[in-house]
Amino acid sequence: MPAWVVKSRVEFLGREWNFVDIGSIVFLSTLHVLVLLAPFHFNWRAFWLAVALYYLTGLGVTLSYHRQLSHRSFKLPKWLEYFFAYCGVLSVQGSPIEWASTHRNHHQFTDTWDDPHSPIKGLWFSHIGWLFDYHSRFGSYEGRLKNVDDLKRQKFYRFLHVTYPLHSIAFGVLLYALGGMPFLAWGLGVRAALFAHATFALNSICHRWGKKVWDTGDMSRNNWVFGLLTHGEGWHNNHHAFQYSARHGFEWWEVDVTWYVIRFLEIVGLATDVKIPSETQKKRKALSNKLNEEKLETQVNNTKLEAQAKNE
Repeated sequence: MPAWVVKSRVEFLGREWNFVDIGSIVFLSTLHVLVLLAPFHFNWRAFWLAVALYYLTGLGVTLSYHRQLSHRSFKLPKWLEYFFAYCGVLSVQGSPIEWASTHRNHHQFTDTWDDPHSPIKGLWFSHIGWLFDYHSRFGSYEGRLKNVDDLKRQKFYRFLHVTYPLHSIAFGVLLYALGGMPFLAWGLGVRAALFAHATFALNSICHRWGKKVWDTGDMSRNNWVFGLLTHGEGWHNNHHAFQYSARHGFEWWEVDVTWYVIRFLEIVGLATDVKIPSETQKKRKALSNKLNEEKLETQVNNTKLEAQAKNE
């Protein structure tokens, strides 16, 4: 752990809780209870259902929530855009509006005190603790969702935002009706919990351990393990260097399943205005000389001083 990390924790006692904090704890606790029950309700149909849903709903987060809605890296026909967004809803990581708002704040204030899941507040906070502290994401209820007017103008996304929990509950009921506890435990519990922790690791582990390739001025890292687990999102330093890029895995060995799907959709004419960095842009960002390394060290030290000052 870097010496400059300021350890923090989410206060569970002696602070005001709102319905979002309570709902997050109840829902995540329910998922993990289902994970604990899963070994006692195993069958191969449920297992392969979980695998299929892991990829489908995971693409709802990586392709829709992240690369299209948060960063506008490409365009899709509305029917297909809404399909992938709904898959994201079934990933149980929040509504498209709230997810995109949190992520845009992350890029605006990366690795500073105002980052919604800042690593300077410690591993626990950056991984999952921030979900139980609504104040850490938006400051106040009134200050929320001010950076996603493009999504709030669309009725479909407003509908998903206000009805978000109902879709996950209904999906759980459907899974139980189709396959009983095995489908519920594996198709909802194991699948959603595993992908959630893989996604959360981008905020915690991928801002601490891995390889830096680009001069981004933050602590983002490329981590191949989470590149595999999150359909290409683990090439996190690549993403922070070129936030607008629909492609995160730039080398042939950087497996990026989300990009492969986007590229296929582009070939068949469904994905348009697909953005990727040019070779000239890559050369400008490359962290390949001592000057850039010293610049990065200075930026890290400045972040340390800022964090310590705000923590005092």
